[in-house]
Amino acid sequence: MSNETFLTIRGRLTQDPELRYSQSGTGVANFAVAVNSSKFDKNTSQWADQPTKFWRCAAWDQGKLTRAQNAANLLKKGDSVILYGELTVREYQKDGETRTAEEIRVETIGKDLTFHGQPYAGNAAPTPQQAPATSQGGWGGQPQNSGGWGTETGPAF
Repeated sequence: MSNETFLTIRGRLTQDPELRYSQSGTGVANFAVAVNSSKFDKNTSQWADQPTKFWRCAAWDQGKLTRAQNAANLLKKGDSVILYGELTVREYQKDGETRTAEEIRVETIGKDLTFHGQPYAGNAAPTPQQAPATSQGGWGGQPQNSGGWGTETGPAF
């Protein structure tokens, strides 16, 4: 593991992941992530926005690891994500010229919950008005005690 450059980036998907399959049947999801950053200017004592950086990303399936399929099924344009991966540089030919392209080979990716405010229908946390009212309280309907862990009035484990 020499000369590899690994990055952790946080940004928003600029498109829905596009799932394709190689000739051998291996899945790959391609997408782009836009990263906005700010820098503090000591002279003006204000934050200044930096130019947006766009990262091309590829998430590959590997055996039982269905990273590409999961990205395509669970992520959509506009989602805030955090991803970790290896920066790769590949060369290709276009119009007789050799060109290079930087891309992140995704090792892991997930939603950044800092900005996701809408729960999925099945995962919605109950509001105080929806929470079941029990006289028992506590975990799993067990009576609450006032002494904390391991007191005589608490549940026996």
